[in-house]
Amino acid sequence: MRAVAIAVTVGLTLTACGALGNDEPPRKAATAPATAGGATPSPTGPEPTECPRGELIEAVEIPAVHADPVHIPEATIGGEKVPAVTIPGVDVPAQRVPAQCVEEKPAPGACLGAVAIPGTSIPGTALPGVRIPGVQAGGVNAPPVEESGKSHGPVNQSAVSVAEVCQSKPSEEGQYVASVYRPAAYRPSLYRPSLYRPSLYRPRACNDKGECIPPVSVPSVSVPSVSVPSVSVPSASLKSYVAGPGQVIKGNDQIAYNIEADVLFDFGKADIKPEAAKSLAELAESIREEVPSSAPIQVDGHTDSKGDPASNKALSERRAQAIVDWLATKGGLDRGRLKATGYGETKPAAPNTRPDGSDDPRARAKNRRVVISAARS
Repeated sequence: MRAVAIAVTVGLTLTACGALGNDEPPRKAATAPATAGGATPSPTGPEPTECPRGELIEAVEIPAVHADPVHIPEATIGGEKVPAVTIPGVDVPAQRVPAQCVEEKPAPGACLGAVAIPGTSIPGTALPGVRIPGVQAGGVNAPPVEESGKSHGPVNQSAVSVAEVCQSKPSEEGQYVASVYRPAAYRPSLYRPSLYRPSLYRPRACNDKGECIPPVSVPSVSVPSVSVPSVSVPSASLKSYVAGPGQVIKGNDQIAYNIEADVLFDFGKADIKPEAAKSLAELAESIREEVPSSAPIQVDGHTDSKGDPASNKALSERRAQAIVDWLATKGGLDRGRLKATGYGETKPAAPNTRPDGSDDPRARAKNRRVVISAARS
């Protein structure tokens, strides 16, 4: 199998997630968080229930809080009527921190994809103030008792992202390719403290005739604290290596095959040449020997920059899918392990032009390639 460029990738499988992808099925609409005043904003979009290409951040349910109203019946003291009063109860609506998806964007061989952890927020909440009215009638003087309202504003945490990192592309046999490192992504935990409104009590009061108004008690009310756990994506790295003589790069935990597209396809086409069958059969046999039978296999298509970007992306996708179809139907590999991705001209292995701006056909040939990669452990 002839080829010039060499690529390597690691078998990292945490990938793009639900709400950030374009291929997500419709999802249940999220219940937007209630504000401190109890109102609920309009839904902000679909909420994921699973993340096919990444980790699901579970929703946090914040239960409703209810306290019954307190009714003070009418009374007559010293011939004066004291009207009945109802002290309102408390209803703090349930709230929700919606589920989210961590996204690790797809990346070609020799690259570790960008990671994005979305921002989030614990909504604000409030407890209303309360007042037991006073009584001044028939010789009874009972002062009012009151407690002010309490509230917490929303607690916010910004999004966190880590950029894609790629190894350099070796241009010749024996060239040293340095390792690359993608740092961990970490979104700290969030915490909203509890709210507590203490109980109120207006004691029994009597006049000099022994006529009394009964005591009144309003129970305490509390809104529990809320915690949203931290979210992290571990660091990852691709090890250094020395470019070998062929199209295969083996690391301790990964293997990659780089095939120039001109070996497989006619220019601008996605039909595999009959003469490419021997090279693909050797590749399939190598995968069976080198890669665990359950490991996923990534097939990435790339083009040079001739033509418009949309056409190049479509061509790279068709070519990657053609290799997947061949490996599944003729190479004896399980189709469920194979995934095709087309990058078009966006991930060149070398500049398409020379420093003076003139075209570089040899570099363009390196950029027209298919990279098949998989984890070895």
